[in-house]
Amino acid sequence: MTQIDPQDTPENDTLDLSDDADSLAAQLQAARAELTQLREDSLRERAELENQRKRMARDIDMARKFANERVLGDLLPVIDSLEAGLTIQADTAQHLREGMELTLRQLLKVVTDNGLVAIDPAGKAFNPEQHQAMSMVESAGHAPGDVVQVYQKGWLLNDRLLRPALVVVAKHD
Repeated sequence: MTQIDPQDTPENDTLDLSDDADSLAAQLQAARAELTQLREDSLRERAELENQRKRMARDIDMARKFANERVLGDLLPVIDSLEAGLTIQADTAQHLREGMELTLRQLLKVVTDNGLVAIDPAGKAFNPEQHQAMSMVESAGHAPGDVVQVYQKGWLLNDRLLRPALVVVAKHD
């Protein structure tokens, strides 16, 4: 004969199914709540990233707009000197030259303070990284490959070539 287990009755099966359904419903509700929270977090993070991107774009725009502020501020005394020189009416050429030399010194100080360095290679060996040869000439007083004449100075900005020096180079024999 078969013995009937009191826990295998249909009422107990219904209770087990009801408990399982309640447990699954609670898990489903928790998963939905977690999904909703994750969606909200994701949207908040996206909005934060977009705001950060916009803020960085504004900062870059402002940096570009005012990048030359210091240099231009330093140039104001040079402009003042030039304007003062132009207001002088009856003066000698010597005084005019002295004023121009003083203004040039002011200008060179401003550009040097801001990282600009002149390349004046007269009498030095030709350097293709900093010089541009315009022509070659025979020169008894210079070694072959030396710069004989400088048409235009070159310029370095913080050790980066801004403009090469235009030069004439002594020919090789």
